[in-house]
Amino acid sequence: MAQLVREIMTSDITMVEPQTSVVEVARLMREQDIGAVVVAENGRLRGLVTDRDLVVRALADGGSVDDRTVYSACSAELVSVAPDDDVDRAVYLMGARAVRRMLVVEDGRLVGIVSLGDVAVARHADSALGDISAADPNH
Repeated sequence: MAQLVREIMTSDITMVEPQTSVVEVARLMREQDIGAVVVAENGRLRGLVTDRDLVVRALADGGSVDDRTVYSACSAELVSVAPDDDVDRAVYLMGARAVRRMLVVEDGRLVGIVSLGDVAVARHADSALGDISAADPNH
């Protein structure tokens, strides 16, 4: 039987508004031990920002980050799947769109995020890849 996205997705989602500072988002990521935050405004999805986005789009340019908003660092082109989609579809879309995380949307409402790590743990739980993906972070 095919595995569904809802079986492996993360449903605990952290959201911020577009004008939130990148510094505040970085602090949230550290405090919550997460690597991605959803950017939304008035209930409308505006983007997804990852820890890598913060480094590449906000820090790498140099200068002060105090005035930079998360919207300036987020990926505005969102890729999504439905919770009842097969995990194979999610894997295909991740590869085709070159993304590591995707939003899970049901009836126009965000219900989760699925990552390559989620797929690795679900599909390769007994492998080195699954072990690495499931391991606690090394702070």
